[in-house]
Amino acid sequence: MPTLIATTARHWRRAVDRRLQPFGLSEATWLPLIRLARAPAPMRQKDLALSLSLDGSSVVRLLDSLEAGGWVERRGEGTDRRAKAIVLTEAGRTLAARVEEVSSAMRDEAMAGLAEGEIAMAHHVLSHIMARLADPEGQAA
Repeated sequence: MPTLIATTARHWRRAVDRRLQPFGLSEATWLPLIRLARAPAPMRQKDLALSLSLDGSSVVRLLDSLEAGGWVERRGEGTDRRAKAIVLTEAGRTLAARVEEVSSAMRDEAMAGLAEGEIAMAHHVLSHIMARLADPEGQAA
C-alpha cells in the first residue's frame, strides 16, 4: 500500500503540473502560491518552509523566483528577509485562483465514478495515516 500511495501522489502531481504548464508553473511554484493563498494570515519564510517540508535555503531560492515573477512580495521592517511576511501580489492572487480552478477540475476528473462515501472514507483513511506518520509517538489520531 505505501507504494500505491506514493505512486498515486506522484501521478497526481504530474497531472496537475501538465495542466499548469501553460502558466509556466510546476509544483515547485504552484504549491507555495496555494499555501500562501490559503493561509489565514501572511506567512513568514520559516512557516512556508515548514508547510512545504523544505529547508530554509530552498525556500529562499523559491521565494526569490516567485518574487522575480511578480507573484509575491516580502513585507516588513529590517533587512532580514527571513523575518518579513510573504504576501501574494494581485498577480499572485489571480494566478493562485486559476491554479485552484485547474486543480479542482483535475480532482473532479480523477475522482469521477467514486461515490461520496468512498471519497469520504479515502479521505478519512489517508488523514489517519498522515497523522500517525506525522506523530510517530502515536499521540495524534
